[in-house]
Order: sequence, then C-alpha cells, then structure tokens
Amino acid sequence: MTDTPQITDSHCHLDFPDFDGQLPDIIARAADAGVTRMVTICTKMRNLDAVRAIAEAHDPVFFAAGTHPMSAAAEPLVSVDTLLALTEHPKMVGIGETGLDYHYTADSAEIQKTSLRNHIEAARQSGLPLIIHARDADDDMAAILSEEHRKGPYSCVMHCFSSSQALGRAALDLGFYLSMSGITAFPKSGELRDIFAAAPVERILVETDAPYLAPPPQRGKRNEPAFTAHTARRAAETFGMEYAAFAAQTQANFDRLFTKVAAYESAA
Repeated sequence: MTDTPQITDSHCHLDFPDFDGQLPDIIARAADAGVTRMVTICTKMRNLDAVRAIAEAHDPVFFAAGTHPMSAAAEPLVSVDTLLALTEHPKMVGIGETGLDYHYTADSAEIQKTSLRNHIEAARQSGLPLIIHARDADDDMAAILSEEHRKGPYSCVMHCFSSSQALGRAALDLGFYLSMSGITAFPKSGELRDIFAAAPVERILVETDAPYLAPPPQRGKRNEPAFTAHTARRAAETFGMEYAAFAAQTQANFDRLFTKVAAYESAA
C-alpha cells in the first residue's frame, strides 16, 4: 500500500480493441497511479458479454450497460425489462451510457429520445445511476431529464461533461453529478473549467473515457485509466484544493452515486 491518493475512473471502455491483450498491465498501471477502481461501459448490447467478462475477471473493474445514442438507430431498441434483468449481476453498477447526440446523428433524434427514456425508466426502477452522453442537444436533453424527473426521481451523472453552463446547471438542479474528463485539462478549456468551478465539489466525478481524450501530458496518445490522475490533479487546481483532499472528495462522491460498488466492496 502506498500513500498515493485513491481515485476512481468512473467511465472507460476497456472492451475496445485498443486494449486487446493488455488489460493486466493497464490495470496494474492504474493501481500504481492510485486509480483503484474503474467502470467499463457497454455501448452496444451485442458487446455485453465481453464487457461483463472483463468485470468478472478483474476485481477493480465494474461495468454499466446500455445503448449509446449514436448507435440507437442501428441497434435493436433495448427494453426496460432487459436493462433491469442485467442489474441482477453484482458488478453491474450503472445504466448506460445513453443520451442524445445531434452532432453526428441528428437524423436519429426520435429513436434516441425513445431509447433514452427506456434507460431513464430502468435507472428509476433499479436505483442505479443513469450515465448520460450529451452532444449538441442541450435543450432537448435538459427538457427530457427534467420531465422524467418529475415523473419520479432517479440519479444520474453527465459523463464527460463539456456542454453549456445551462445544461450543467439544469443537471445540478436535479441533484445530478458532472464528470470531468481529460477535456477539462486541455489548455483552451478555460470556459469549461469555469463551469465546473461554479459547481458543488460534492457533485464532481473524474473519468478518462479511455481510449479517448487523453489529458496533458499524454494528449494525443491512447488514453487509459491511469491517466485519470492527470485529469484529477488539474481538477484539484480548478477547485483550489490539495490533490489528496480532492481525490478523497471524488471518492466519496462516487460511493454516494454508485452505491452498488460500495456495497460490493463491503461484502467482498
């Protein structure tokens, strides 16, 4: 055991080909950096078996499952019952990622909305947090999240948040969390850092979205969970906190949102 502050990579994609045959080394490097837990995300239900197998094979890895909005038109519509059945697995800890993406796939907006509402209902019924991807869809996203929350509460994290201040505020007002990716450490991301700095630090998570969006000084390289530490150190500066205190805060935040992870670790 080292004195390195512990943090959690709340969102990565360890089933992607970028990591084939390398997971033991990747997980070991993460541990050396203080990243002692990670949530790997299934974005297409046909990839579920591979994602689940990674979580089963590696103690620090948990998983979430859903249909990414950019795949909503090409994949079968996932039902609420299907998602709820998956939550019986002890390491299935979140619903998604789901959401709206109008940057590349605006033509499938209506099926994206239907898929999103199914995921929200599964999150509401299961008590597991919803994991949201939002790109160029701020108005519709805020409207649906708010409308659905009025029907019955659910918990949620805005993964890799890089949207407007208005969407960030709408999410925070609903009691949701914002997750800081490597984008928040980019030199030109000052406006985004300002949005986070105005948020309660009790609602902040950190992530990689690996293999994408590696933070400085690894920018341009394949991202991996160990690099969460670079993002978190820059994030600590955003909040004017010592790194150890910020790391401890984000751990508490993660445990509060992803309650099933803490329960799993307590039972282990």
